[in-house]
Amino acid sequence: MELNQRLERLPVSRFHYFLLLTAGIAWMFDSMDTGIISFVLPVLMKSWRLTTEQVGTIGSMGLAGMALGAVFSGTIADMIGRKRVLVATLLTYSLATGLCGLAWNYGSLLFFRFLVGFGLGGQLPVAVTLVGEFSPAKYRGRFLVLLESFWAVGWLLAAVIAYLVIPTYGWSIAFFLGALPALYVGYLWRFVPESPRYLESHGRQAEAAGIVARIETQAGVTPPTEQVVKPAAHRQETKEAKFGLPHLFTRAYLKRTIFLWVLWFGIVFAYYGIFTWLPSLLALKGFVLTKNFSYILLMTLAQIPGYFSAAALVDKLGRKPTLVVYILGTAIFAYFFGQGSSNASILTMGCLMSFFNLGAWGIIYTYTPELYPTVARATGSGWAAGFGRIGGILAPLVVGAILGRNPSGYSMVFVMFTGVLLVVALNVLVLGEETRGRTLDEIAT
Repeated sequence: MELNQRLERLPVSRFHYFLLLTAGIAWMFDSMDTGIISFVLPVLMKSWRLTTEQVGTIGSMGLAGMALGAVFSGTIADMIGRKRVLVATLLTYSLATGLCGLAWNYGSLLFFRFLVGFGLGGQLPVAVTLVGEFSPAKYRGRFLVLLESFWAVGWLLAAVIAYLVIPTYGWSIAFFLGALPALYVGYLWRFVPESPRYLESHGRQAEAAGIVARIETQAGVTPPTEQVVKPAAHRQETKEAKFGLPHLFTRAYLKRTIFLWVLWFGIVFAYYGIFTWLPSLLALKGFVLTKNFSYILLMTLAQIPGYFSAAALVDKLGRKPTLVVYILGTAIFAYFFGQGSSNASILTMGCLMSFFNLGAWGIIYTYTPELYPTVARATGSGWAAGFGRIGGILAPLVVGAILGRNPSGYSMVFVMFTGVLLVVALNVLVLGEETRGRTLDEIAT
C-alpha cells in the first residue's frame, strides 16, 4: 500500500487535532501581528499627523511584503520542506513586529512593515499545505476551514491588546507584544513533523514511511508489514519535483491558475481594503477610540461562527456553492454597512459582513492547495496568494485616495467593494471546479 493511500485511510485521530491546534496557534499569531497595525494606524494618524494616503501606504507596504513572502516561501517549501519554512517565517514576522515598536519615523515603519509582511505572507500557504497533506479527503475541508478560524482568534487578541494597552501605554508596546510569538519557534521545530507527501516526492521514502507508521500506531491502525515503492512512480515524482512557475500556465493547470489568481485578488482586495482601514473609517465616522475598538471586537467575534458554519458546510455542500454563498453574503452586507447611518445598523451590518467574509476565507484556504499536485502544492498556493496580495497592496491605496479627494466618501468605498465581490462570485461559478470528497491525488490528475 502506498503512503498516500495510507494517509487517506487513516481515521481522524489525536495527531490530526494536535497538528490543527499547533499550526492554528501559528496562524493565530500571524493574524495577531497583522491586526495590530490596523489598531495602531488611527493613533499614528493623529500623533504623526499622517495623511490618509500615507496611512494607505503603510497598509500596502505590509501587503507588498506578504506578496513576495507568499511567492518565495511557497516555492522554497516545495524545495526544502514545509516545516523549515513554517518555522522561519514565524520567526521573521515576530521579530520584525518587535522592530516596528522601535520605528522612529514614517520611513522606518514602512521598512519594518515590509519585513513583517514578508514573514506573514510566507507562513500562510505553507501552513495550509502542511495541514492539508496530512488530512484525509473526507475531513480535509473541515480541517482547513478550522485552521483558518484561528485568524479570528488572532484578531481578537490584537483588538484586546489595542483596547487594553494602546490607550494607556502607547502604540509601541502593542508591537513589542507582537514579537512574543518568536518564543513558539522551538516548540514547532521539535513537535511538528514534515509532510510525508513532500518527503516521498523528494525520494525520502524511509522518513515518510516512519512518520506515517507513527501516526497509524497512535490511531490504532496496524501499519503494513512492508512499504512497496514502485520504481516508475518514484522516477516520475523526482522528475515532477522540478515543477516551476511556468508549469502553472500549462494546459493541465491554466484554468485552475486563472481561477485562483482572480479569486485571491478580489478577496484580498476586499478584505484588506475593508479591515486595514476599518478602525480609521470608524474614527472618521466620529467614533471615539474606545468605542471604535469595542465595535471592531464585536465584529471580530462574528468571524468565529462564520468559520464554524463554513466548516460544517464545505464538506457537505461542496467548495463551489458554499464559497459563492459566503462571497455574495459579504458583498450584500458590505454594501449596507457602507450605507449605515445609525450605530445599530453599522454594528449589525459590520458583524454580518465579517461573518460571511471570514467564512469565505476559510473555504479559499481549503480550495487552493487542493488544485495542484504535491510537488507544486506550496508553489501554486504561494503564487495564488502572492498575486492576491497585489489586490491587498492596491486596496488601502485606493481607499486612501478616495477619502483624500472626498473625506465623506465612506459609502462610495463600500459600493466599490461590493462590485469587486460580485465579480469574484461570478469567477467561482464559471471557472471553479468541485473537489469535495476527492483525494489530493485524484484532484491533481
